[in-house]
Amino acid sequence: MAERTRVELGRREDLGADCANCFGLCCVALAFAKSADFPVDKPAGEPCVNLDERDACRVHTELRPRGFKGCTVFDCFGAGQKVSRQTFAGRSWRDDPATRDAMFRTFPIVRRLHELLWYLDQALTLVETTNADAPLLAVFERVLALSNQQPDALTGLDVDAEFDRARPLLIEASDLARRTQGDQGARVSRRTGGRSLGPGSDLVGAKLANADLRGLTLRGSLMIGADLRRARLGRCDLLGVDLRDANLSGADLTGAIYLTQMQVNSARGDDTTVLPAGFSRPSHWHAR
Repeated sequence: MAERTRVELGRREDLGADCANCFGLCCVALAFAKSADFPVDKPAGEPCVNLDERDACRVHTELRPRGFKGCTVFDCFGAGQKVSRQTFAGRSWRDDPATRDAMFRTFPIVRRLHELLWYLDQALTLVETTNADAPLLAVFERVLALSNQQPDALTGLDVDAEFDRARPLLIEASDLARRTQGDQGARVSRRTGGRSLGPGSDLVGAKLANADLRGLTLRGSLMIGADLRRARLGRCDLLGVDLRDANLSGADLTGAIYLTQMQVNSARGDDTTVLPAGFSRPSHWHAR
């Protein structure tokens, strides 16, 4: 995975992966299945064959050629170092069976809470000059407090309920931000073969090269393999959009709403793709 620089944004703790301060949790705690993303099956709790004794990846620079595409896409949103250094105070899963079991149960939960914090922080940025920031900040602080709990409290947490509580506020923040752009759907509708452009749209393989998608909401849409070359996506709501293998070469994602590093990692792009501040350009974008 391309390394993320640490993100310092004032009101939030770091929500970018810092692998040097993690005990390789994504390589042990999580399961993966043999597929186009992984060449082998690995059950949860079993170390990946590529993880060395220092919790580093032996094939970090060769993950994609070796079939571990999924590793280059994943982002823990900073949960790895949080669980390793804060929740378990520097105790490794290698230390004893009790720590191992508790850490592996805790990591996926904190990872989802940190993902929600990422979205809430983006929403707060969108509405920081309006009266809509107070309820968002309250939810942000609640989720942050939940993520700081001890393992026993974390493992009993209903994270889905926290997402459900936050979702209306995220949508409201997006709506406020996009009103300044207007609805651009009419000018690109013919490029999609008659398919609609809106929440939950089926845009798999859609031809959207040079499209002006500014101000649209595409949250929850499927855009696998879509052609988005040179598309403009400023203030486009991309919450939960599946961008796997979408072509973002030359696209401008400045100001894209709820965009995550995982979405960027899963797509294709090049040196002319414009990314928002704080995002890393995936190393596989440079591969020929």
